[in-house]
Amino acid sequence: MKKYNLIVVGGGLAGVAAAVSGAREGLSVLLVEKFGCLGGAMTNSLVYPFMEFATRDGKILSAGIFSEMLERKKKYKDTSWESYKCVFDDMAVEAGVDVLFHATVFEAKTEGRQIKSVSVATKSGVMEFEADYFIDCSGDGELIAMTNCDHQLGRESDGLSQPMTTCFRVCGVDVELYDSERPMLQEKYAKLQAEKKIINPRENILVFYGYGKGIVHFNTTRIVKHNPVDAVEIGKAEMLARKQIMEMMDFLKENSKAFKDATLVSVASHIGVRESRKLKGVHILTADELTSCMDFEDTIALGNYDIDIHNPAGTGTTIIHIPLNQYYKIPYRTLLPKEYDNMLVAGRCLSATHEAHSSVRIMPICACLGEAAGTAAALAHNTNKNAHTVDIKALRTRLKENGAAL
Repeated sequence: MKKYNLIVVGGGLAGVAAAVSGAREGLSVLLVEKFGCLGGAMTNSLVYPFMEFATRDGKILSAGIFSEMLERKKKYKDTSWESYKCVFDDMAVEAGVDVLFHATVFEAKTEGRQIKSVSVATKSGVMEFEADYFIDCSGDGELIAMTNCDHQLGRESDGLSQPMTTCFRVCGVDVELYDSERPMLQEKYAKLQAEKKIINPRENILVFYGYGKGIVHFNTTRIVKHNPVDAVEIGKAEMLARKQIMEMMDFLKENSKAFKDATLVSVASHIGVRESRKLKGVHILTADELTSCMDFEDTIALGNYDIDIHNPAGTGTTIIHIPLNQYYKIPYRTLLPKEYDNMLVAGRCLSATHEAHSSVRIMPICACLGEAAGTAAALAHNTNKNAHTVDIKALRTRLKENGAAL
């Protein structure tokens, strides 16, 4: 059985940042990813674009390793989102991270306040790995659940999670014409919804531009009241979302001149999950702490994305704005499970309420959380501390030295 200093579960932006940061600080690192590329929601669920990570007056909030990801992307002549897969590969390989693709962690062995090993289902069969430290960057809190850490599924009132969305892309669109058609199309869409002729409960047609010439990116399917960590429910969600995609394509072909020659070119291979399991850790981040921009002595990441709650039960989206040109802080304690000394949690399964989570779940912040967790694991290992007793001032100093905005 091979032993590492650090095992990271999940290769999204949080996982890449955690693994690379830990390896750069001298740790031997294994990164376990269930798909065939790094990037998580960004690459497998086609989540696009990055939500805001700077104030309007220009202060960059998600800096450090996330800024490096953006800069490294520029070295490729290809400008598409897809080339980020190669950026993440380069960063992991150069840092000396062992990456295990097509691999799923399904069991963890614990002893007291220590996680000892994880078992992984791979193309070669079951493999078991030991480590000194573990970081759950799985998004769905898979290691949290396996090790019986206290956690919350969805919102506190009824356990419903924010809706799932399967993103898709359409090429051959006359984008300028579509812009002029949008009010008319939205009116027709609402009318058909009211007549029960459209099954998608989302209140509007949400699209993004900038991916490429004549390409429109849709983030508009909405699957409600399906459990994202239930095997049967998420399967039903995947099929229902694809049905909504074809419904939207039919609607646009029938009503939009801009889509006359358009073609569906890409559908996410994994439905996008906004919210599922969330740690109930040493500190649970709240909406009041975000909107008041509360300061913390153990701040390890910043953000200013609005509280953005897509209705878990149907139509409608609730937005609560962060004060203009201000930003909130995320404390290190939101990465700490109460139950274990050698485990951290980063990315969208951090410890936060349903409302606070809707703001801090975005990809730039997840990268910063991963960097903090990987750096903390390395500092703890190199100073004979654990995740709970690591020197917070030294951690913040190291993050700043590496470019983080704190």
